[in-house]
Parts: sequence; structure tokens; C-alpha cells
Amino acid sequence: MTTSIAPSADGARPPALSIRGLVKRFGEKIAVDNIHLDVPAGSFYGLVGPNGAGKTTSLSMATGLLRPDHGQVTVHGVDVWQHPLEAKKLMGLLPDGVRLFDRLSGEQLVSYAGLLRGMDKDTVAERVKDLLAALDLTKDAGTLVVDYSAGMTKKIALAAALIHAPRLLVLDEPFESVDPVSAANIRDILQDYVKSGGTVIVSSHVMDLVQRMCDHVAVIAAGRVLAAGTVDEVRGEMSLEDKFVELVGGRNQTAGLQWLRTS
Repeated sequence: MTTSIAPSADGARPPALSIRGLVKRFGEKIAVDNIHLDVPAGSFYGLVGPNGAGKTTSLSMATGLLRPDHGQVTVHGVDVWQHPLEAKKLMGLLPDGVRLFDRLSGEQLVSYAGLLRGMDKDTVAERVKDLLAALDLTKDAGTLVVDYSAGMTKKIALAAALIHAPRLLVLDEPFESVDPVSAANIRDILQDYVKSGGTVIVSSHVMDLVQRMCDHVAVIAAGRVLAAGTVDEVRGEMSLEDKFVELVGGRNQTAGLQWLRTS
């Protein structure tokens, strides 16, 4: 059975990602607590929150990697858990703690990702060449991924996520361990992708990066969405970092550390 991707009753496009009532428990711990979220199609969406906030768990459920206890997720109108193959064709994913077939070379890994998607060999070869060049990995194309640095591993995983030109790209901490020059190149690639009609969701701890790069943002803490909307709507008259701290709390007093003062 095929589910069509149709506009809503008012003629608008469905969100790139729609989350309704998402819940996940691990024993007694509620990791995700009834989250509702819409990511507009064509947006650059930032997902921010403290460690343990439920960001990675939410994204894992939203992309079909982890089954929710309750709730519904749709990608461009396709239910991720009722029609997983169709939904996953629309997505590219860079998960946290990326695990790759690291005994393949970088070129082999990205080619393998394209062939798994059902793409023909000529198209795969052309796109692999383009992606390796764009991510400054051409000279390392024949090197085994196990010998890549952390930043190079992140870049080759991004190439594998992009090979099939997905409509939605979900990236969990994509700039972690990536050098500044490579990070700038990745930002340019992602911004061009959004301008061409794609949608990017980025989970990050770097507030300044999210504020500069994203047009929408959601703040998550304790498994709940505390604020969501455009970046300007969420931060108001404050910086995004200050607004984030205000929303999630947790700034500790340092009065008890007088012994650190040297004068």
C-alpha cells in the first residue's frame, strides 16, 4: 500500500516532520514526555536542550530508529511507523554516536549507501565524486573509514546521508569534532540544500551556531518542549543562549569557589 503525500485541507503543504504525543520510558524514567512539534517544510530547524533533555531519543523515534511507547510521527504526511520504508526514503540521517561500516574506504561507504537506496551505479558514482569534493575528502577517498579522524568520520557519514537527495535531513550534533573550515563548508552545503527546498533539523549544544544558522528552533528539557517557533519568536529581545538558560534553568552559583581566586 502506498500513502500519497497530499496537501492539507487548507491547501498548505504538510510539515516536513510532525510529532504528536510522543512518549518514551526507560524503566521508571520518562525520557520523552508527550512531545508535540511541527517542523515546517523548507525550514532550517534547530533542536536545543541540555544533556539528557530527550533530544536524541526524540529524533531516534522520529526517524524510525527507536519505537515510541505512544504517539505518531509523520514525514511529509507519511506515517513513520505505519509506512517505515516509504518514510525513510524521504529522510537522510546523521545519528549521534555514528556507527559505520568502517572497514570500507570512504568512497566505498558512500557508494554502498547509494546502492542500498536503489540508485543506479552511474548516478551513485557521479554523486559520490561530487560529495567527496564538496566535503574535502577526495584525497582520502581510498582510506579506510576506521583510519579517519573524528571530524572526517562525521563528514563521510554526512555524505552517506545526502547521497539520495532526501527531502528531510536530520543531523544530531553534525559539527562536533569538525574543524572550523570544514564546518563552514558543511554550513554552506546545508544552506544551499534548504534554499533548494530541502528541510534540515539540527540538534546542537552550540547556541550561537543555531542562532546564526537556523530560522526555527525548539527548546527541549526534561523530555518536554519548552518553546518552539522562529528563532526571533523564541529568543525575543535576548540572545538565544540567555533565553535557553532562562527556560531550562540550572545556572549554578559560584560563590562557594573563593579558593579558585588567585588575588
